[in-house]
Amino acid sequence: MDRSSLFQLIQEQLDPENTGFIPVENFTSLVEHHELQLDPSKLDMLFALVQCNEDGQVCYQELIELMSSKRSSSFRRAIANGRRTLQREILLDETGLGLYKRFVRYVAYEILPCETDRRWYFHQNRLCPPPVFIAVVTIIQIIVFMCYGIMLNKWVLQTYQPDFMKSPLVYHPGHRAQVWRFFSYMFMHVGLEQLGFNALLQLMIGVPLEMVHGILRISLLYMAGVLAGSLTVSITDMRAPVVGGSGGVYALCSAHLANVVMNWAGMRCPYKLLRMILALVCMSSEVGRAVWLRFSPPLPSSGPQPSFMAHLSGAVVGISMGLLILRSYEESLQKQCSWWVIVFSFITFLLFAIFWNIFAYELLGVQIPPPP
Repeated sequence: MDRSSLFQLIQEQLDPENTGFIPVENFTSLVEHHELQLDPSKLDMLFALVQCNEDGQVCYQELIELMSSKRSSSFRRAIANGRRTLQREILLDETGLGLYKRFVRYVAYEILPCETDRRWYFHQNRLCPPPVFIAVVTIIQIIVFMCYGIMLNKWVLQTYQPDFMKSPLVYHPGHRAQVWRFFSYMFMHVGLEQLGFNALLQLMIGVPLEMVHGILRISLLYMAGVLAGSLTVSITDMRAPVVGGSGGVYALCSAHLANVVMNWAGMRCPYKLLRMILALVCMSSEVGRAVWLRFSPPLPSSGPQPSFMAHLSGAVVGISMGLLILRSYEESLQKQCSWWVIVFSFITFLLFAIFWNIFAYELLGVQIPPPP
C-alpha cells in the first residue's frame, strides 16, 4: 500500500464525515496493522501522538504531515506537552552502527535536546545536501591566508604589513563605499593564531549545526553575524578596519551555547559543563586579545588596528537570531511572530547603519586614516 492509498483509506474509512479527526482506537489499529512500511522514528512519533492526546482524537492533518516527512509546530507542541514514552530504547543504545551513523548519532546528541528529535534526525538523515557551507568558507579562509603569508613572508600580525591592508577584501572605513568589503573581510585574518581559533570553532560547532539545521539557516546565521560585525564597527569604532571571520564564528558559538543553556536538562552531550566553561574562557580570551591589539599594539603602525566589536556584535546576533533558529528544529520560521520581530529589528539596524555610513562621518568630522 502506497502513501496515497493509505491517506485515502484514512479519509474514507476512519473519517467518513470529513471532520479532520480520527478516533484514537481506530488510529492505533491502523498503525499496527497497515501494510505501509514506516521507519522506526515515524512509528515512535505516531505512537507518541496517540499517547499524548487527551480528547480521544488524532488530527488528520498532523498525521498527513508526519507521513509526508513534515513536522508542524502544532504536532511538536502536542508531543512536547503530552505524556508519552518512546516505544524503543534510547538512540544511545543502538548497536551495530557503521562509522557514519555513529557520527550522525554523535551530532544528534551534541545539537538536539529532545530524544524524539534525536531519533527523528538520526533516521531521517541523508548526506544530501552535505554540510558544505562551513567547510567551503574555512577552506577559502585558509587559502587566502596561505597566499598572503607566502607573499608577505609573514604568518603573525599580518596587519602591520601595508600590502596586507591594501587587499580589496579588508574592510577599511576609507573604502566603505565598496559594499563587498562588509562581507569579504571574513576571509582575511590577523595571523595564524586568529585563523586557527576561528577555523577550529567553525568546524567543531558549525559543521554539526549545519548537518542538523541545514545550509540555509546556518549560512544565514553566519553571514548575519559577519554583516553585523562590520556594520557595528562602522558605527562604534569609526576609524578602525576589520579582518577575520569572528563575527560569524561568534554568532554560531553563542547561538549553540545559548541553546545548550536553555535546554540544559535535555542535552546529553558529555562533559557539557566543562566544555561550556572552556568555550567561554577561549572566546573571552580571544576578545581580550583583540582588545589588546586594538588599543595596545605591540608594534608601531601607520593607523588604527582592527576592531574587536565584530566579536561582540556576532555574539548578539547568535543569542537573538541564532537561538530562535536552533530552537525551531524543522519548524517554519516564517510562521513564528518572534522570527519576524528579529528580522524587523535586524533590517532596522541595517538601514540605520547605511544612513550612518553615508552621513555621520562628515557630520561628526571623523578623521579617517588614509586608506593604505
